Amino acid sequence: MAAMNKEGGSASAATGPDSPSPVPLPPGKPALPGADGTPFGCPSGRKEKPADPVEWTVMDVVEYFTEAGFPEQATAFQEQEIDGKSLLLMQRTDVLTGLSIRLGPALKIYEHHIKVLQQGHFEDDDPDGFLG
Repeated sequence: MAAMNKEGGSASAATGPDSPSPVPLPPGKPALPGADGTPFGCPSGRKEKPADPVEWTVMDVVEYFTEAGFPEQATAFQEQEIDGKSLLLMQRTDVLTGLSIRLGPALKIYEHHIKVLQQGHFEDDDPDGFLG
């Protein structure tokens, strides 16, 4: 997956050919543990980010996009102080113009990450399907 993302680079410098690349899991899905018992993609000794994106700190958001293969773009979320609540409120135009990142990565970030996180979050909050 990291080889296909030319704009954002590889998902992790620690990921080698024999180790699995970190893939963001949907909210509420636990990560598989590595050999040392910590989830893949999580440095040892650091607490795991909350499963619910609403509870993510700015650094959790940065970590999420870094692991997703967008380390350069992740800094824009840090500079704009986007935490989990802000992330879930973002609209397409916010990502395309408000973060000052290139169009290609911005489209991928919105369509394949932010939109998916929003759908998962708002579907959980709307069991009757009123929000669409």
